[in-house]
Amino acid sequence: HALTELQNEIILRGLSQNTLRSYSTEFAQLLSTIKDFPVENLTSEKIKAYLLYCVTDLGVSENYLHSRINALKFYFEKVLRREKIFLEIPRPKKPEILPKSLNPSEITKIISVTENAKHQTIIKLCYGMGLRVSEIVNLKIEDIDSKSMRVLISKAKGKKDRYVNLPESILPQLRDYYREFRPKEFLFEGQDGGKYSVRSAQNVFKNAMKKAGIHKTVGIHSLRHSYATHLLEYGTDISLIQKLLGHNQISTTLNYTKIVDKHLRKVESPLDRL
Repeated sequence: HALTELQNEIILRGLSQNTLRSYSTEFAQLLSTIKDFPVENLTSEKIKAYLLYCVTDLGVSENYLHSRINALKFYFEKVLRREKIFLEIPRPKKPEILPKSLNPSEITKIISVTENAKHQTIIKLCYGMGLRVSEIVNLKIEDIDSKSMRVLISKAKGKKDRYVNLPESILPQLRDYYREFRPKEFLFEGQDGGKYSVRSAQNVFKNAMKKAGIHKTVGIHSLRHSYATHLLEYGTDISLIQKLLGHNQISTTLNYTKIVDKHLRKVESPLDRL
């Protein structure tokens, strides 16, 4: 009953499928722990004790704990309208993980070892437009405007549309690809029609990394990170990068400046001066 209430509220607010999935899972964990105890009777002390149990007994990581807290907070504040209950509940400090990117020569290598036309186009567009893997597989032919050289990324993360620039160098390849594969609705389609799966796109990248002999532990998302990092290195304004990536908060985009800190890079180690 409580779980259905949570799900209905999420659906009515038009939140994403990912939110629906993750909040449902996290909330169900709480329900199975408290068994027959009515969830609406939980006090903030009891919630604190439960979160402590998640960390000490279940070994839940900081990131998972954050999404568990988000799910519970949503239920108590938005479904039960108990606004104050989470005021005394501390949040764990999130570990600061910098985005992992590849350097331009690695990208060149990955592209050149990928001979399949569809696979190479996927890699080039992910890097060339800074796309998330979900965005590349959802790309429709009608979203690409080769006259204005713009591409509409529709209903991206957070249900926001945005425009990105189509790299000029890819236009001839895109036309050849279209002539060869004749996709109907989505730019990239599976062998039996319908859109290409996220897993297939991830495997395309994984195989390219293997073929290129690059042993970094990164996935296809690193192409998006590389796009942002390289734009920053070429002197692009951070607020433009924020718009192109579709970040809500500039703080997310500012993470890239920590990788590209040119002043830090100029500092010479004392070892080199001996």
